[in-house]
Amino acid sequence: MSEFTHINASGEAIMVDVSEKTETSRIAKAQALVQVNQLTVDSLLNGEQHKGDVFACARIAGIQAAKKTSELIPLCHPLMLSKVTVDLSLDEKTGIIAVVSTAKLKGQTGVEMEALTAASVAALTIYDMCKAIQKDIIIKDVKLLEKHGGKSGSFSAE
Repeated sequence: MSEFTHINASGEAIMVDVSEKTETSRIAKAQALVQVNQLTVDSLLNGEQHKGDVFACARIAGIQAAKKTSELIPLCHPLMLSKVTVDLSLDEKTGIIAVVSTAKLKGQTGVEMEALTAASVAALTIYDMCKAIQKDIIIKDVKLLEKHGGKSGSFSAE
């Protein structure tokens, strides 16, 4: 693509006009990894978090974040999402919590930003709920895993 789509002739940021785009089924999946230490792993496994169920709260926060993406990212379109999921899994040996979000709709623009926002906010929620136990939690590898639909077709990270 040789032309920027989010900048007008004067160099100003704009929201892209998607009104002429074909409505298609679109889906995107994103991830964030949260690295915690063994003390935090143990507290998650034993349900010893002062703030409550960490994974349930992170899941809800991620879903809410996907729905609010256009309020957080200036040039994103408000979308009528048909589905958002946030799946969390803890590897007890490595201390890595994998946050994988999926966003889906039938529309004129993609849902990559919604999936990425969901994964990011879910990871931040885990940090917030566990920071009393561990201050050096690391959030890493936030990325788009795959997307399908629309003019550009499918993408899958390797």
